[in-house]
Amino acid sequence: MQSKGDLAAAEPMYREALEVSRGTLGDRHPSTLSFLNNLGALLQDKGDLAAAEMLYREALEGQRETHGSRHPDTLASINNLGVLLGDKGYLAAAEPLYREAVEGLRETLGNRHQDTLTTINNLGVLLQSKGNHAAGEPLCLGVSLEALDRHRVHA
Repeated sequence: MQSKGDLAAAEPMYREALEVSRGTLGDRHPSTLSFLNNLGALLQDKGDLAAAEMLYREALEGQRETHGSRHPDTLASINNLGVLLGDKGYLAAAEPLYREAVEGLRETLGNRHQDTLTTINNLGVLLQSKGNHAAGEPLCLGVSLEALDRHRVHA
């Protein structure tokens, strides 16, 4: 439903899946944490940023406790919260999250992994939004050059 743009119809299904997962698997099971994150993304897409933030924060807390700070799922949750805070205009709060995610993704997945590149780009865009073009533009340019290099290799 969400992929077809019917967010209103998808929300009750996501909420039910989360409730069932909490009841059967527990609050810290990876599936439950994934449902939290997915429901947060849906609510963010609907524009309910306050509710999305609560879910993202709960998911991130659970990811840190369950997987540690350098697990790809934890790093994805850090990035997601950063995106949300940026969407809310809390650029100063989003920046350290992006920096943490970039550092962790570089360590765990490497500099050329798509998740790493996406988060580097997010940081670059955020820095430019804050007026720090000297720091943000090279990050975005580096990601663009990497994408072009990949396209040239696969073409």
